[in-house]
Amino acid sequence: MKKLLMMGSILLLGTAAQARGLNYPVARTVDTVDVYFGTAVPDPYRWLEDDNSAETAQWVAAENKITRDYLDHLPGRKALRKRMTELANYAKMGTPFKVKGKYYFFKNDGLQNQSVLYVQDALDGTPRVVLDPNKLSNDGTVALQQLNFSNDGRYMAYVITRNGSDWNEIYVLDLTTMQQLDDHIVWAKFTDAQWLGDGFFYSAYDAPEDARSSKNEYHKVFYHKLGTPQSDDYVEYRSHTNPLLFYQASVSEDERYVFMWESDGDGNALYVKDLKDRNPHYVQLTSDMRYTSTPIGVEGDKLLVMTNVDAPRWKIVAYDTRDLRATNVRDIVPERDWVLSGATMAGHKMILTYDHDAASYPFVYDVDGNQLAAIEMPTYGSVGASAKQDDNEVFYSFTSYTTPTSIYSYDMATGKSKLIFAPKVAINPSDYVTEQVFYPSKDGTKIPMFLIYKKGLKRDGKRPTLLYGYGGFNISMNPGFSFSRTPFTMLDKGGIMVYTNLRGGGEYGEQWHEAGTKLKKQNVFDDFIAAAEWLIKEGYTCPKKLACNGGSNGGLLVGAVVNQRPDLWAAAVPQVGVMDMLRYHEFTIGWNWAHDYGRSDDSKEMFEYLRGYSPLHTIKNDGTPYPAILVTTSDHDDRVVPAHSFKYAATLQAANTGEQPKLIRIDTNAGHGHGKPVSKIIDEYTDIQAFIMYHLGVK
Repeated sequence: MKKLLMMGSILLLGTAAQARGLNYPVARTVDTVDVYFGTAVPDPYRWLEDDNSAETAQWVAAENKITRDYLDHLPGRKALRKRMTELANYAKMGTPFKVKGKYYFFKNDGLQNQSVLYVQDALDGTPRVVLDPNKLSNDGTVALQQLNFSNDGRYMAYVITRNGSDWNEIYVLDLTTMQQLDDHIVWAKFTDAQWLGDGFFYSAYDAPEDARSSKNEYHKVFYHKLGTPQSDDYVEYRSHTNPLLFYQASVSEDERYVFMWESDGDGNALYVKDLKDRNPHYVQLTSDMRYTSTPIGVEGDKLLVMTNVDAPRWKIVAYDTRDLRATNVRDIVPERDWVLSGATMAGHKMILTYDHDAASYPFVYDVDGNQLAAIEMPTYGSVGASAKQDDNEVFYSFTSYTTPTSIYSYDMATGKSKLIFAPKVAINPSDYVTEQVFYPSKDGTKIPMFLIYKKGLKRDGKRPTLLYGYGGFNISMNPGFSFSRTPFTMLDKGGIMVYTNLRGGGEYGEQWHEAGTKLKKQNVFDDFIAAAEWLIKEGYTCPKKLACNGGSNGGLLVGAVVNQRPDLWAAAVPQVGVMDMLRYHEFTIGWNWAHDYGRSDDSKEMFEYLRGYSPLHTIKNDGTPYPAILVTTSDHDDRVVPAHSFKYAATLQAANTGEQPKLIRIDTNAGHGHGKPVSKIIDEYTDIQAFIMYHLGVK
């Protein structure tokens, strides 16, 4: 690929919107042209990729001023924010986990920006605060990412992120004195802290030139010994030849085995080291990174691993610990029709969670692969379990679209569940209906979709409806409660919330995922468009009452379908989206997405395919009316860098796409979304829902 750079002109944007009272900022254009396989592609807003420049900062401030003026004057916004705060203000509890006989859990009283870690000596004991992340910053922008305890239960290593960044820091707390040690790890990324003896493994990169945009290369696993400086940490594992691999270590509960993941971002190779071996060394168990293998525990002479090797819907296999070789493996729980989505050891048995039509169902198996029991669920939902290999006491969480996360205990010996925590929210879940339907996509494939609405819904073709999707990276979109994403205020006004399970996700295994990747990515957009058409055809809504929303890969989805079918939507909100499909791999960790997207420098065919749907490059400029669009991003997003949204918004504002507003909301001291404080979530989704409801005509 040949790149030409030339400075260019100044352009005043947004003449169409000026008629609506919106005067978009002046944006400079440059005559930057990239040449792909003989095809010249202009990139006039390349300068917006530099989010550290004063010029970009001025553009951001000007855009935010216009957006704030617009959003703050939307009718009913104050009332909506009050209602959103009421919905957020409920006690939330995480799944308890046991460490040396003590019970640890996270809890949020309601509007705390970050949940607080507590411990109690018995399940009915008095809780004590272990760590309050709200005290780590004044505005709640420091969040806990991971916790790990030393084998003796004395030390807790905790991983934090600042301002939503993917960069992590690690600290250590002495639980006997409740004093923080001097140990401090920086430039860690995609990591936890895995204890072994008097130290722990962690994953990190070398310090970057620019923490927000520099390409991340040569991931390494280090070992840190307590009481020593980070500069003394030794490299446990790395590649000297391939800069685009991830590495992460884990340690078995008895600290006998160290497992090492080597990943290209798609699947992984798996290695194991037996520390009781006369000559401890890593033995490779799997090598083909098209597949994923994850150890779940060691029981007797069985090393149990969850894998999709020769099993697109996953299975459990066992390696013989007496002779750890790649060929010494056998199936324990073979692949079945449902997708195996999770596995954990408990009471010397296994709890296996299967997904069926995007909902979760847990079962108990013995280590010989026999199903012993099913753990009953109340409705469509998602499940997460917390357990120890030698403990019969299990805790699991359950959530659905209208039920916030509830916590249950489960006795492996008796097979009995007991509800131990159920939050009280400012809605009555029984007032709402969750309906699952299956609709045909463009090629006839049946796609599952959930509709949430209030009982007594009138299907008159005019119901305000919000359609949400993701469709990528083998990620399943299972039912779960969200006070922010699900617009209960709109539902109470006769609206509908719709979640569709698109190809590209993991709802039906690897084949479902693969059907939405690379040269098949258009299937994802076709699935989403077909969902909108089905909702209209079946008399639920109409284009003037239909909005779409998605984040990250889902932001890409929204940008693409708006360009392909602008006639279907009244409003669209792409959040932190991947909008420049020709250059996404040039930033931070973007290269890791190539297994799903392909790259513009792979081949002429791949380049043309990416350009054919890239949201930035397919915006119409011929007077075709577009819906109202609110783009959202964050200044500290170092996963999908804000340049994607900056360039997309500038191009939208310059194009002739009708009179509906094309706005961008740029959050400050925030990242891709993880760890975002509750106050910022309320602010963001008040704006999003107010924007959507206004343009759908909801009063």
